[in-house]
Amino acid sequence: MSNNDDTLEGGIDPQNMSLDELRTEIRGIDREIVELIARRTYVADTIAQVKDEQGLPTTDEQQEQQVMNRAGENAEQFDVDANLVKAIFRLLIELNKVEQRESR
Repeated sequence: MSNNDDTLEGGIDPQNMSLDELRTEIRGIDREIVELIARRTYVADTIAQVKDEQGLPTTDEQQEQQVMNRAGENAEQFDVDANLVKAIFRLLIELNKVEQRESR
């Protein structure tokens, strides 16, 4: 959400949109979320390659904690439930770790 609680990023005002327009907006947002997950996965795969080249372990608890802390801070900044956001990030981290283990 932007600073004005009535509009979203890009000046979109959901209260003045039809149900079809709102659903179209959701479809676009969902696509962006999937695109971002794909980008994140690609970068995580690259990190796994670097770890492998450097002989580093797959799991880095300190880095994972930093990711979770950032997720919580970002959730608070956008007034989204921090527990929900952290749960999503836990899932993303676990999926990346599984992929990293399988590729080794």
